[in-house]
Amino acid sequence: MYFKYLALGSLVILYILMFIGGYLESSGQGLACPQWPLCPSGFLPSAQYLTEWIHRLIAAITGVVIIATAVGSWKVAGSHKKIKITGTLAAIFATSQIALGAIVINTQLKATIVAIHNGIGILLFAMTLLTAIYAFRISRGAAIKTSA
Repeated sequence: MYFKYLALGSLVILYILMFIGGYLESSGQGLACPQWPLCPSGFLPSAQYLTEWIHRLIAAITGVVIIATAVGSWKVAGSHKKIKITGTLAAIFATSQIALGAIVINTQLKATIVAIHNGIGILLFAMTLLTAIYAFRISRGAAIKTSA
């Protein structure tokens, strides 16, 4: 019952993460915090690193939520092969995005790596969106079965 909200939550937080990432890239702040995973000021950022630090914090939270959604896609009653595939792919893409984010910083925003990071981000969004759509179909199908 709650799985559909977990899937929707992962989609919403991922969208927020992509929005902030797009802002960082377009405003030229991609290397505002030149070290990974922490900024030079340590765990709590100074004002100059705040936007990048928020992006990294939301990325970590997003990764956890998407992995939880993937695990839920295997455990929820009535789940089909499609939701298991999309949920698992989303978890794989989320994990690779975190690793690629570190590589993007360590290679000083090398264009090829940034392009791969953005491309996998689009795939991640697509798999998360499909997982959410399938989750709402599962809950709707269960509601139809119980009311019949």
